Amino acid sequence: MLPASIIGDRRRRARRHFRNVPAVPAGPFHQRTVMPGAAPAPEPWDLWPHADPGGRGTKGRDEATGALGAAACSRYGQPKKAAAGRAHARPCHPGVHLLEMVSPALTPLPSAPLQDIRNTVGNIPMEWYQDFPHIGYNLEGKKIYKPIRNKDELDMFLEKMENPDYWRTVQDKMTGADIKLTDEQVDLVHRLQKGQFGDVHFNPYEPAVDFFTHEVMIHPVTNRPADKRSFIPSLIEKEKVSKLVHAIKMGWIKPRKPKDDTPTYYDLWAHEDPNSILGRHKMHVPAPKMKLPGHEESYNPPPEYLLSEEEKLAWEQQEPAERKLNFVPQQYRCLRAVPAYSRFIHERFERCLDLYLCPRQRKMRVNVDPEDLIPKLPKPRDLQPFPTTQALVYRGHTSLVRCLSISPSGQWLVSGSDDCTVRFWEVCTARCMKTLPVGGVVKSVAWNPNPTICLVAICVEQSVLLVNPCLGDKLLYGATDQLLESYVAPEEERVQPVQWVTATMEEHSKGVRLVVQHSKAVKQVTWHGKGDYFASVVSDNSNMQVLIHQTSKRWSQNPFRKSKGLVQCVLFHPIRPYFFVATQRYVRVYNLLKQELTKKLMTNCKWVSSMAIHPGGDNIICGSYDSKLAWFDLDLSTRPYQLLRHHKKALRSVAFHKHYPLFASGSDDGTVIVCHGMVYNDLLQNPLLVPVKVLKGHAMTLDLGVLDVLFHPTQPWVFSSGADSTVRLYT
Repeated sequence: MLPASIIGDRRRRARRHFRNVPAVPAGPFHQRTVMPGAAPAPEPWDLWPHADPGGRGTKGRDEATGALGAAACSRYGQPKKAAAGRAHARPCHPGVHLLEMVSPALTPLPSAPLQDIRNTVGNIPMEWYQDFPHIGYNLEGKKIYKPIRNKDELDMFLEKMENPDYWRTVQDKMTGADIKLTDEQVDLVHRLQKGQFGDVHFNPYEPAVDFFTHEVMIHPVTNRPADKRSFIPSLIEKEKVSKLVHAIKMGWIKPRKPKDDTPTYYDLWAHEDPNSILGRHKMHVPAPKMKLPGHEESYNPPPEYLLSEEEKLAWEQQEPAERKLNFVPQQYRCLRAVPAYSRFIHERFERCLDLYLCPRQRKMRVNVDPEDLIPKLPKPRDLQPFPTTQALVYRGHTSLVRCLSISPSGQWLVSGSDDCTVRFWEVCTARCMKTLPVGGVVKSVAWNPNPTICLVAICVEQSVLLVNPCLGDKLLYGATDQLLESYVAPEEERVQPVQWVTATMEEHSKGVRLVVQHSKAVKQVTWHGKGDYFASVVSDNSNMQVLIHQTSKRWSQNPFRKSKGLVQCVLFHPIRPYFFVATQRYVRVYNLLKQELTKKLMTNCKWVSSMAIHPGGDNIICGSYDSKLAWFDLDLSTRPYQLLRHHKKALRSVAFHKHYPLFASGSDDGTVIVCHGMVYNDLLQNPLLVPVKVLKGHAMTLDLGVLDVLFHPTQPWVFSSGADSTVRLYT
């Protein structure tokens, strides 16, 4: 940026020179002023008027002009030597305006009118000439050179301030010259800016010419016979009409309502009534009405309204805001004896202030009965039968009882405990029929659901024992032994993730028939509904957590290629070929036929502990260690339909009844909560979930309560096993 002193000096010099130079009317070509005492400068288009590609110079050129040409050439990227050779200037005197043109042939004579420079490059972008010293070619094919524009912002500002025609001067992009617009051209621009026609003499409102007469002629203009299509119904119109008819039937197009011609009357004074619906103000609150006078304001009130001396003294000592009455009741013998009320004007003034100064607020209070907010649930007695009382206690285990299972007939019950034994009980008498020592902690037991097979799967450490308890019908458990002995080993040994071992004679005498040995500890076993397949869950983080076994072929397989998390429990669907796998936070549903993931249920729980499926197969419940029970409707959503938080501690087990609309949950708080869970055949009706009974009886041991719950297959009874070494039956 230039210092202020230099800018001021340039400005003073510019003004002095401009005052000394006479004004000459601007012509159509670029004009340049030679200042007094200054060397004549060449015009930009006359620096190289006769330049040739070979760079041959012209003799007799002025040195100063050659130097200026060299400077211009260096500005436009030309060699200085060639510029010095090509420079050309005409002698001129100080104070004379120069009119330089491209060629001597185009130099106008004083008498002849000036011709315009024609740039013959055509309709091309002028940006292509940005880096060249010329801007195009004239009619003779010679270059039109750009004018030297070395004005800075100060020069532009001075020209803007001092040139009266600055506002109508524009730059011609084709020649680079400054052109002053004529009055007609300025008027044309103004008309176009206003949206008017460019031609002044154009009349947009001329009378219309009636090309075709409106009078009906007697004879036709043409005598051509009518087309065939004029006699045939149009298919396009038929399609359009059918679409319109369909739209009218569907209600998309509605017929216009007939106009109601009955006159409408308006209540002009409706806005004046503050109590009307069309009140003056939307939130207008009328002032509270004054209390009507009572017996105490009478001139002859009853004796009980008159104050005693003690009451008068107490009234005078009270604050005015705390007094019930703002006056003392008095008795007069007649109305003529009543004097004027001393506080009348004061009270009227207070009332007026209350009317127009007291702020009032409308509180939108919803009058809702609290009882209406509670969902209307049926009474528990209307939902019977369900277990209500403790009927039997099965005693015999010496440590906590972890798992239960019941035979399909409902006659026998099996329980596994941490005392390394499995006990078989008769349900109705609570008598222990058989005790099977297994040599380890029993994590899970499962009775085969097929009523024609008498077989129990027991998880003991790293093995699953298939035990025939030999209870009940001899033909039944005899047929089970024959079924297991009829197995024929295949000729080629197949590689399996587990090892199937036939029981020894000693184990056979105890009832053990087969031992399925796993690589790690087994924590759960569950049967398929047909009774041939069962699944086991291993405590492992690899893809070998879940294994599916076939008893008849003594064949095991690993259904998953990779692990999806720590598996807690698995279940077979009671009807369809689906397999449920519960990890810590999710329940994945797999289709065993298609071998693909069908659904992934989000439990909204921190750690899933147990899972049970409704006998209909469309609903499942999941218990979690954060004391939540999640009910899922598989047809509705992948999120829980309802989350029940009835227990105070972790849920250990959940179970559905096979026939009754009941489900139960056992928790570490020592209780079993029985709920009514009705699933309707109507898919539009949501399941009805009602807690009906809290069953207590188990004692808390080592901060553990109920470890497993199980429903009787036919009766509305529930079994529970607890950490107090007992199994209890509630009926």
